[in-house]
Amino acid sequence: MQAPTGVQSAVRWYPPGYDIRVERVPIPKIEHADDAIVKVKLAGLCGSDLHIYRGTEALTEPTICGHEFIGEVVALGENFHSGVTGRPHLYSTLRLGDKVVSPFTVSCGECHHCRVGFTSRCVKSRLFGAPNTPGGQAQYVRVPYAGGTLYNLEGISTAAVNPTQQIKESIGSLADSSLLLLCDILPTGVFAAFQALNHPKTLPMLTSRPYPQSSGVAIADNAVLAPLQPEDKDLTIAVVGLGPVGVCACVAVLDMLYAKDINFRIIAIDPTEARRTKVEAIHAKISQAQGQQRKGHLEVSDIAASKGLVSACTDGIGCNVVLEVVGNNSALSLAYELVRPFGCITSVGVHAEPQVPYTGRELYNKNVSLDFGRCPVRAMFPIALDLLLRRQDIFGQVGGETSLVEKIVGFDVAPQTYDEFDKGKCGKVLFDPWMKGS
Repeated sequence: MQAPTGVQSAVRWYPPGYDIRVERVPIPKIEHADDAIVKVKLAGLCGSDLHIYRGTEALTEPTICGHEFIGEVVALGENFHSGVTGRPHLYSTLRLGDKVVSPFTVSCGECHHCRVGFTSRCVKSRLFGAPNTPGGQAQYVRVPYAGGTLYNLEGISTAAVNPTQQIKESIGSLADSSLLLLCDILPTGVFAAFQALNHPKTLPMLTSRPYPQSSGVAIADNAVLAPLQPEDKDLTIAVVGLGPVGVCACVAVLDMLYAKDINFRIIAIDPTEARRTKVEAIHAKISQAQGQQRKGHLEVSDIAASKGLVSACTDGIGCNVVLEVVGNNSALSLAYELVRPFGCITSVGVHAEPQVPYTGRELYNKNVSLDFGRCPVRAMFPIALDLLLRRQDIFGQVGGETSLVEKIVGFDVAPQTYDEFDKGKCGKVLFDPWMKGS
């Protein structure tokens, strides 16, 4: 296979903001021996792209947008060959023509952070869609440190939690529009749920044991002040923001909690009625499979009613944990108001404000744990893939009532699509770089 040359179509953002253009630009070339060039089949439009679109990231030069893409390897640097040892396995196994999916950040796979699973903080980390790492909303994209970044879909079944033969066959039949969700939004939603449900402050409700016994500490029974009452074991979670990542977080929380067979309540909050309606439909589909024996449920709410709803269903105590998936200070303020004393706020939204909207004293006085940051996609990939396989009724279709992906369009409508997404007029949209006249 000969490496492509010439020019390509790409979606480019121009400063100061709200300026999206589709232009002809040079096809990227191998610049480093660890590079790969990928021919893009589909690219996603993500809520995080809106931070650049709105000009809140302080970028001063144009950039090719997008950090979600799936495609085919069409060129490899010289460090990819069968004799490679002591490096991530893709350096010895990746071949031209292989179908790959990429996390939204570059990771070397070899530094301390990568080795312990904190791949989003790789020392070589870069975000696709920035000036120094042109993004995936193009016909071709250069992937730095590709052996530590890409997933080869030929062998992706080995990443599943339970890679049975049936799962291997299912993975082979998945649509590109479904697999692309593994780049960012599904792992990020799963990450938010995983962080929340494994936090020490949530474990008393999951284990029916008081803190700190809930974390495995051995304490004599006569040292416990009083036995837990039934209402003490109820778990209340709020999800603030029901965009694509918020939907993924809701699905992940429901999936994890139904498996634990405990009493729970999820309050899903968003100002947009269409988003609330979609989450209600998704919840109805998921809960139907649980039958009449299910112990938990989900309610949707707008912002104005959310505080009263949480107060009423928790007898004024507040939520055990709040997942903030918006990425602005108003969402963080609401999360603080909703969380109970000794609760936890888990934020996976991308924030541009210089400061959080509360002080250390406020966090101290309420014993609130504040958990911030970017999802380590490579580490969360097996859990996200397992959920993707089991919930193809939500993640496998395009344009349905409960489908996460709303539509697939060409680059010709990219400026209009960014505008609609920014204004909440559409949900998750994917770009086909090769589509004509959408």
